[in-house]
Amino acid sequence: MNPIKLSIITPSFNQAEYIGRTLDSVVKQQVDFPVEHLVIDGGSTDGTIAILEKYSVSIRYISEPDQGMQEALNKGFAMAAGDIMGWLNSDDTYMPGALQKVANYFDRHPDCLWLYGNCRMVDENDHEVRKWITAYKNRLSKKFSFSRLLMDNFISQPAVFMRRNALEMAGPIDLRLPTAMDYDLWLRLAKLGNPGYLNENLACFRLHRQSISARNYRKQFEEQYQIHARYDHNHWRLMQHRIKIKLIVLIYGLLETGRSIK
Repeated sequence: MNPIKLSIITPSFNQAEYIGRTLDSVVKQQVDFPVEHLVIDGGSTDGTIAILEKYSVSIRYISEPDQGMQEALNKGFAMAAGDIMGWLNSDDTYMPGALQKVANYFDRHPDCLWLYGNCRMVDENDHEVRKWITAYKNRLSKKFSFSRLLMDNFISQPAVFMRRNALEMAGPIDLRLPTAMDYDLWLRLAKLGNPGYLNENLACFRLHRQSISARNYRKQFEEQYQIHARYDHNHWRLMQHRIKIKLIVLIYGLLETGRSIK
């Protein structure tokens, strides 16, 4: 029996359209260790609570007003009892078998503080989209370095898992970062040590019109640049990052105006 206990934290607010699929992707995992799933809801009014109640045998949830995803995550991490922490947003999903693969990796690598894997991008109907972005991230993921992460946030949030002590050492989610709080956390974790990497599809990130990445991509990339500047004062790398952001925002703008581009 694997001694690991894994806690999944899901921040939630008015995601009734998707959260059932998120919860199912955890409930249907076949594992040989305990999994705790905590949903921290910000006071949803769209039917989310009724869905959470249907899953109350399998999850633990609270619903109360909060300051957004950042506060919800900090609440959830503080409540969690697991040795390993995962962060799964209420519109994303895990791939079948993902959690067992993660637990096996940590079991085989007791010194690994955190790890990440590959992540597919899907649309509202679970169809894979933007495969070229996924391929680009996967290529970068195979050769991790702190300097590479400074230049490119190639780590997909749903496919990240952390030991409890690593999260405690890295510190809480920064409440001042509304769009790129994950990138800031990856850099703080990377200061503690290089992550492990599973060359497997562990999760699916859902791209839809109401997601943070879709609504605020310009702000998100600007915030990533500001986070980079917190941890690195090399003017050449910062200038390169600024140029890269301008190019990425241009590409995303073209994708928005031509929705048929995948």
